[in-house]
Amino acid sequence: MAPEYAIDGLFSVKSDVFSFGILVMEIISGLRNRALCHANETLNLVGYAWTLWKEDRALELIDSSMKEFCVISEVMRCIHVSLLCVQQYPDDRPTMASVILMLGSKMDLVEPKEPGFFPKNVSFEANSITNKCEMSTNNALTITSLDGR
Repeated sequence: MAPEYAIDGLFSVKSDVFSFGILVMEIISGLRNRALCHANETLNLVGYAWTLWKEDRALELIDSSMKEFCVISEVMRCIHVSLLCVQQYPDDRPTMASVILMLGSKMDLVEPKEPGFFPKNVSFEANSITNKCEMSTNNALTITSLDGR
């Protein structure tokens, strides 16, 4: 969900661009945006991808099951474009037409800025028994019955 929609309830044509960027990251990494645990930090997929990008280790984002079958330069371009799509502010994101052009050509790409919803300094509780991140979900079903007055 784009930051401007989640925070202010404002939807724009660039909100879909944000979602597309998330989708591309999920496909490349084989991970879900909200279900990522890494080392001593809990980052969402955007935060993890951004950290790897800034440390020049973006290749580590690629799912190991597709690493040997993909064209690395094309996947790196997809990572770059996805980071451009998840920028904090809508004006910093490309249009979908630009995204298609960037993915289908060899044009130079601008350097992405820090993405939206990048959690900073989120660490595990000190009294945790292990260093593993425990995943839990609350998949509950709620049924609402609407009755007229």
